[in-house]
Amino acid sequence: MPYGERQPDNRTSLRELLLLGLGNVPEHQTPLLLLTLMIYSVTVVGNVLIVVLVVADQHLHTPMYFFLGNLSSLETCYSSTILPRLLASFLTGDRTISAHGCIAEFYFFGSFAATECYLLAAMSYDRYLAICQPLLYASLMPWRVCLGMAATSWLGGSLVSAVVTFLLSQLQFCGPGVIDHFFCDFTPLLELSCSDTGVVALTTFVLSFPSIVFPFLFTLASYVCVIAAILRIPSSVGRQKAFSTCSSHLTVVTVFYGTLIAVYVLPRTAPLRQLNKVFSFFYTIFTPLLNPLIYSLRNREVRESLKKALGKVMACTQRSR
Repeated sequence: MPYGERQPDNRTSLRELLLLGLGNVPEHQTPLLLLTLMIYSVTVVGNVLIVVLVVADQHLHTPMYFFLGNLSSLETCYSSTILPRLLASFLTGDRTISAHGCIAEFYFFGSFAATECYLLAAMSYDRYLAICQPLLYASLMPWRVCLGMAATSWLGGSLVSAVVTFLLSQLQFCGPGVIDHFFCDFTPLLELSCSDTGVVALTTFVLSFPSIVFPFLFTLASYVCVIAAILRIPSSVGRQKAFSTCSSHLTVVTVFYGTLIAVYVLPRTAPLRQLNKVFSFFYTIFTPLLNPLIYSLRNREVRESLKKALGKVMACTQRSR
């Protein structure tokens, strides 16, 4: 039966859902396909390149670049959760997704989003120690601490998302089976449920505080201390050098949390749903793209490492001729 003909009070458990996507105008599909393909290609190539550089170049074997490598790996996984299916829907015109597939997409999306909150907090702590406690930095940030913080970020994000996804999967979904979004997010899925969603909503709110709000407040406090320390540096050259080490990370944090907060603070009323999609597009698709662009364009050490890598590739190519 077509989606438009489903009865609103149909309590049959849904096996298939329809994602309305970014728009229903046919002439917009080709530009959206090309834009999404370009964004996904640059995101994957850029982030994978940063991971390769961090692993291959010994000069980048420091805690800051270790966390950057983790963030780039995360952004690759993050964008790969949503964009391949979105590209397929543009190509085939098929915007349906199975209920189980939708729940799985939500799990991975939620896991990577929570992990990014933890990782950004870990990176802010690293920059706080490097700038505010430079003499104690080596002793306070040994490799075992870096590995522990990274592992905790990945594991914590997975566990939080697993609990929320399990509770969400226990709900019965019924009704028209149409999601006015381009991916399976928490609120649109909750709107489809004909079960009591009070426990799920309350549990998710309780888990969101330590997963999103606390890392955000920790990151904010770290950067307040960092900026205060930078302003106390008497030399303008010293201030510029200190600020350049954290400005890239601060840009990523601002874009990620700014759009994330806008998405979940704005009510999902009919007039604001398109605006909600725009903000969702920014923090799910545009932020992973920003990471390689910002760090490659603004970070001198990454640029130099890239130049050396390209020089070695060119030398090998010339020798093979």
